[in-house]
Amino acid sequence: MAQVLEFKLPDLGEGLTEAEIVRWLVEVGDVVAIDQPVVEVETAKAMVEVPCPYGGVVTARFGEEGAELPVGAPLLTVAVGAPEGLDLSGASPSSADSAAPAPSAASAGSDAEASGGSGNVLVGYGTGAPAARRRRIRPDRLDRAVADVVVTAPAASPVSAPVSAPVSAAAAAPAAVVNGQGPVPVVSPLVRRLARQHDIDLRRLAGSGPDGLILRADVDRAIRTAETTAAETAVAETAPTAGAAQAPAAAAAPAAAPAAERIPLRGVRGAVADKLSRSRTEIPDATCWVDADATELMAVRAAMNAATGPSAGPKVSVLALLARICTAALARYPELNSTVDTAAREIVRLPGVHLGFAAQTERGLVVPVVRDAHTRNAESIGAEIARLTELARTGKLSPAQLTGGTFTLNNYGVFGVDGSTPIINHPEAAMLGVGRIMPKPWVHRGELAVRQVVQLSLTFDHRVCDGGTAGGFLRYVADCVEQPAVLLRTL
Repeated sequence: MAQVLEFKLPDLGEGLTEAEIVRWLVEVGDVVAIDQPVVEVETAKAMVEVPCPYGGVVTARFGEEGAELPVGAPLLTVAVGAPEGLDLSGASPSSADSAAPAPSAASAGSDAEASGGSGNVLVGYGTGAPAARRRRIRPDRLDRAVADVVVTAPAASPVSAPVSAPVSAAAAAPAAVVNGQGPVPVVSPLVRRLARQHDIDLRRLAGSGPDGLILRADVDRAIRTAETTAAETAVAETAPTAGAAQAPAAAAAPAAAPAAERIPLRGVRGAVADKLSRSRTEIPDATCWVDADATELMAVRAAMNAATGPSAGPKVSVLALLARICTAALARYPELNSTVDTAAREIVRLPGVHLGFAAQTERGLVVPVVRDAHTRNAESIGAEIARLTELARTGKLSPAQLTGGTFTLNNYGVFGVDGSTPIINHPEAAMLGVGRIMPKPWVHRGELAVRQVVQLSLTFDHRVCDGGTAGGFLRYVADCVEQPAVLLRTL
């Protein structure tokens, strides 16, 4: 006798409470192995593949691509254990692999471990058992399997965030019975609950899903239709009866203004909004800035990158040089490499520099973190920045690579702007902003000359230091930009 086990969206760590479905990796009827990735989701931190802790046949999926699910919401259901009369090994004439052994309802975790699976694993911490090739049970076999199923998982409880109806065939679950007057093709408890709340008769709806399955979209459409009808009825009952007199007024009425577009704050954009709002709410920030002559710095960089021979390393970027200057400045002014424990009313000086740098990607603004930047030279920092930037562009940064920063470097000059007042990346204490480096008139050695000038902005938490400390930090950075030899004293 097969059992249907419900797999819920697991806790992805880093305090994340929800995720958006990006792409399903399996279909209803597919045979999955223990720890096989079944869905790709996007969190506020990164894109991750979620492995399933059960092996068997997928009987239902919960949530369309693009839907946002809270942690603990159902993801899919899997029929585990081959029912009598159903040979999973014959699921596909071209598939030679069989499904991984599945756990029983009472020992889903321990039995899975004993059979080479991981049970209820955390994302990224599976046993590494080889995944079976993608296979699908033929509809007639799936029908027979589900007909013999004993459902051991509890029914999905209603969740606060919108969840789409399961994407499955109507035969994958028993139909609902409305008011004892016959079955209707509904699988999701959420759809039935939504219909009851809005007095929608499911027997009158034509489902748009497979085999007439009623989806949440069908119920939402019926709700909108009912609301429109009610509004039109109310207008008709309150309108004057003099139709002829109303006609000119109706003709003269202005056209309705287009509705404003509403864009949900979720995913990366939602996480950024929350962090920036918290920063502005909690941190009494102040900003100081200075123009610096970067001509010598650019010349030093050109000389580094022009070097040849065995000692020549990879190219060094301007951002890498500025990052190395920041780590040297933080060694002199450790007040800015700290955070504030608001509850304890304490300033916490941090022992190491984990340097974040702002990176703009298609998913939005992210801040990858170079770990232990204070132990690295410019070449090492540059290599790590390049590696993390590539991961950011492809959406493959892990949550650990996006958290734990102690100081942030923001090069907004790449957008063609000279200055800005950065918002501190909470819970850090400071951020250095760098504008574009461009030719400008400058007094050099008592004469007017055209020099490569950059504006540097430091936004700092006024609780951790006063303006003198912040000014000293910024002045040291500017001195190193103008005279890179100054940095040699601290190397």
